[in-house]
Amino acid sequence: MEVSVPRRSAVKAVHGKPSVRVGKGGLHEGLIYEVRRRLKEEGAIKIRVLKSYLIASGSTIDEVAEKVAKAVGAEVATVRGRVFVLRKRR
Repeated sequence: MEVSVPRRSAVKAVHGKPSVRVGKGGLHEGLIYEVRRRLKEEGAIKIRVLKSYLIASGSTIDEVAEKVAKAVGAEVATVRGRVFVLRKRR
């Protein structure tokens, strides 16, 4: 079975280090721009959300993942703990 390119990049992202971290600053323009740029280059990226942001915002990791995915036009590939992987929409 051949693995498609978008899926291959998502698998690669799952096993790598997080490309972007969401911290106390939250989901600001610069963070969204960086996520968009990296998605364009790599096809899939891993994002870590710091506990301080989750506590301050009162959001869950799933809500944050969906917000970021919607803002950049991507889909959530996987969520584990406070880390999620986004990949380009097909």
